[in-house]
Amino acid sequence: MIIENRMVVTLNYRLTVDENGIETEVEKTSVENPFVFLFGAGQLLPDFEMNLAGKAAGGVFDFLISAENGYGLSDAQNIVPVPISVFAGADGKPDPGLLVVGNTVPMSDNAGNRYEGKIKEVNEDNVVMDFNHPLADRTLHFTGEVIDVRLATLEELQHGHVHGPGGHHH
Repeated sequence: MIIENRMVVTLNYRLTVDENGIETEVEKTSVENPFVFLFGAGQLLPDFEMNLAGKAAGGVFDFLISAENGYGLSDAQNIVPVPISVFAGADGKPDPGLLVVGNTVPMSDNAGNRYEGKIKEVNEDNVVMDFNHPLADRTLHFTGEVIDVRLATLEELQHGHVHGPGGHHH
């Protein structure tokens, strides 16, 4: 079987990005913990799926996804000053170990949406946070191998995700 819509795909991959001329690993799956997904369900980067379409079990891949087609380009509107008082603990003071340039801090907005923000600057009144995706501005390099391709079950198609070993369990 080949990878196409309504197929469950199992693969192993390695994702790297270029860090000033050095290939840096971002993520890697393993035989014990492969990546299993429902192809064509709209949950992955479109270019990721496009580069896998038509491959069969045993097929290898090696492709790049541009920043624009991956996690996008940084947007200056996503770099915002947050009042330092937001980080105050029970004693009314922020934890000095938390407010370190380069730290990533989980936060939420007034609607309860969760975000990860990277601290860019700390001053007397504000903490400048970067809420752009950590892989924004990066070309993604995927290499790997397709392990298995099978038809999705009716239940998987109805739910929009994989069930069973390596997939979602209810």
